[in-house]
Amino acid sequence: MSALFPTYARWNIKPEKGIGSKIIDVEGNEYLDFISGIAVCNLGHCHPKVTLALEKQLDKLWHVSNLFQIEGQESVAQLLVDHSVGDYVFFCNSGAEANEAAIKLARKSTGKHHIVSLLNSFHGRTLGSMAATGQDKIHKGFGPLLTEFTYIEMNHLAALEEAVTEKTAAIMVEVIQGEGGIRLMSKEYAKALQDVCEKYNCILIIDEVQTGIGRTGTAFAYEQFGLSPDMITLAKGLGNGFPVGALIGKEGLKDSFSPGSHGSTFGGNPLAMSVAEAVLTEIFKPELLESVQQKGEFLKNQLQQQLSSHKVIEEIRGKGLMVGVACQIDVAPIIEACREKGLLVLSAGPKVLRLLPPLIVTKSEIEKAVEIIADVFADIEQKQSMNVLK
Repeated sequence: MSALFPTYARWNIKPEKGIGSKIIDVEGNEYLDFISGIAVCNLGHCHPKVTLALEKQLDKLWHVSNLFQIEGQESVAQLLVDHSVGDYVFFCNSGAEANEAAIKLARKSTGKHHIVSLLNSFHGRTLGSMAATGQDKIHKGFGPLLTEFTYIEMNHLAALEEAVTEKTAAIMVEVIQGEGGIRLMSKEYAKALQDVCEKYNCILIIDEVQTGIGRTGTAFAYEQFGLSPDMITLAKGLGNGFPVGALIGKEGLKDSFSPGSHGSTFGGNPLAMSVAEAVLTEIFKPELLESVQQKGEFLKNQLQQQLSSHKVIEEIRGKGLMVGVACQIDVAPIIEACREKGLLVLSAGPKVLRLLPPLIVTKSEIEKAVEIIADVFADIEQKQSMNVLK
């Protein structure tokens, strides 16, 4: 009998070791990992440079609190502002915390409380970030939420214009909805978003928790949509598996986060900063980001070629190594069948297969993964045909 709260529908796999794009379980079974800890292990499992950075820091200093000046925070913050439109950074431990900080900062800096976010979005499970999430299933059972949130449909220009007013503090969006089905924002909508924020002097918050740190082929996904956000929230890939989150903000927000206004006991501790610096140093290399774009196109092309004959598939979409296969059927059986064949994938809603391989995945590993997925779809369609004949 487990002593754990049953908050997760766990698979019957016990990972023991990971290296690169592969996971090995306690029974010695090997899996090709196209989940990456849900877009976390962007450099793969146990990347040697990240491991070495952590090992060095383990023998020096673990924690002192933010009462002290922590040298690693300055270097990581500089890397983040050098590769973004932001000027200042606040460190925390997770994406939900980063989004919570963004909500607080937006309200404090503007003096307004109304925030617009998108239907099918996902921003976290704390009370504030849950309120920003436009999904009823996330809200259900938790009583009254933080007030003054409005949810609108992405890429619907009229809804955007109707929702935002002089009383709006911020608009909070993902440019590619991860949990919401790998849905991409249109360039037209992105421009309208920027224009509306300027018109009503409200804060533009881009949640890059899943899309950031090279996942889509640029340092941050917003770069590909012509946006200049006031805040960017990060986590997941920033630590490659070590818990760390961050909020990046523009110059004008600095004074609203004065001493005592916000904090995090463990945020930006020396261990997390040693890992984050090693991660960013690798991922922000132009050649690595370019390779992500190339491999992302290769993955989508392979999927198009191998799956084009399957009628249950509606669309293959995404950017970089964040790809969704939208289907007419529930993908849960597909995920299970892939797992049985040695490939780990997950869903993005009930009918979208989500692929998030490490950024260091090889083309041969992509080919192998697509071959498994194609075999699974072929098996499923064959079974469906047999049932029709019966």
